[in-house]
Amino acid sequence: MSHLYIAAAHKSSGKTMVSIGLTAAMVKRGKAVQPFKKGPDYIDPLWLSRAAGRPCYNLDFYTQSREEILAAFFSRVDGSNIGLIEGNKGLFDGIDVEGTDSNAALAALLAAPVVLVIDTGGITRGVAPLIRGYLDFDPEVNICGVILNKVGGARHEAKLRAALERYTDAEVLGAIGRDAAFEIPERHLGLIPANEATGNGAAETMISRLAFAVSMGVNIDRIVEIANEAKLPAGAKAALLQSQSVPSRIKPDVRIAIARDAAFGFYYPDDLEAFERAGAELIPFDTLRDKHLPECDALFIGGGFPETQLDALSANTGLLMEIREALKAGKPAYAECGGLMYLSRQISWSGQSADMVGAVPADTVVGTRPQGRGYMLLRESGKSPWPQKPQDSDVNAGDIPAHEFHYSRLKNLGEVTSFAYSVVRGTGIDGHRDGLIVNNLLAGFAHHRNTASNPWVERFVAFVRSRSPLRSSD
Repeated sequence: MSHLYIAAAHKSSGKTMVSIGLTAAMVKRGKAVQPFKKGPDYIDPLWLSRAAGRPCYNLDFYTQSREEILAAFFSRVDGSNIGLIEGNKGLFDGIDVEGTDSNAALAALLAAPVVLVIDTGGITRGVAPLIRGYLDFDPEVNICGVILNKVGGARHEAKLRAALERYTDAEVLGAIGRDAAFEIPERHLGLIPANEATGNGAAETMISRLAFAVSMGVNIDRIVEIANEAKLPAGAKAALLQSQSVPSRIKPDVRIAIARDAAFGFYYPDDLEAFERAGAELIPFDTLRDKHLPECDALFIGGGFPETQLDALSANTGLLMEIREALKAGKPAYAECGGLMYLSRQISWSGQSADMVGAVPADTVVGTRPQGRGYMLLRESGKSPWPQKPQDSDVNAGDIPAHEFHYSRLKNLGEVTSFAYSVVRGTGIDGHRDGLIVNNLLAGFAHHRNTASNPWVERFVAFVRSRSPLRSSD
């Protein structure tokens, strides 16, 4: 199984740009590239999915077991020519001081050769001890080469190559110059998502630029050779067998409308696949343009940046009213972060305020600093309208790993007495609780991942099914 890992010494080194450009360049050469992203991030996978022409899947030690990661990886890479995993932050960074949740640990688990993207700004000979340290730090990590990024010119590149050749055995796989045209614009929560850059072709233009930069500066043939030399890790065969034992899809008997547009695009592809296996048909709708809700048994509004689309969202008054009345009448719904903001009374950002759905008795304020950021741990309160999560013998078997990343907060929260979760770690809605419940709506700032420890998709679909008669006509 051909695969490799794109990592860096530290964040903002340009590994996302290199990963996108390398993926697109290999696709142009006729390769079927299966992308993956370490961690819970949504934005990089949107770009990688666009570049590859197939969904990018997240691999995350916090929400998945090692067995789940192996199964998720090898079941998806099996149908491609090459698998590309983009890391997060630095190669050896992580929460655990022992590095068990680091990029290095994931690369070792997958037996993936590592290509290091090095930000060379302000460094020449000093690149040598940096790379020597990385090569020697963990013998289980197979660092096969480096890509010099943000190079200041031919003289700068020559000095870097000479230092690496003199003091290390690192193979230089290419060099990419410093160019603002190769940078995806950033905003308050990071890169602009690819789903926002769809209408005017900006996403495709940027991907083509990155593919050109990588093609011109990087030895792609050598990188493919390195990927082809990857070995199967221990447990790969068992992971493949586990992935092949996934329950088959059942005939859909419920319809769930899902918001998918420039405002809402943060969804995990394997979660959406879980909906189909659970017997739910997902019906996309556009909160900016569609005047009416599609016929459905429930709503799912995921994360995104509704604050950047205030005018279009608030102007679509007919849809706002339909959603408000549907939720008031008891239609089941689930909303995460941006979806929670959209369902509140109004959103205020950068001196502008606009009315939203109003199903959540609160106002959303988007500030200039993070209100909640990072991994969360939630504890079931027992008040969730969804069927109880399967328990085991652990004392806190109801605990749920999740993550949050929001600059927004709720203010003027009305009488909401029911919350599905207490917050053990993180911020949530008020620092103590998350997952507010209004009628049959459950909404919070936490982003959930459908895993063995948190089968939220199956629970939600079961709840929708319990509230909707079987649709024999579908």
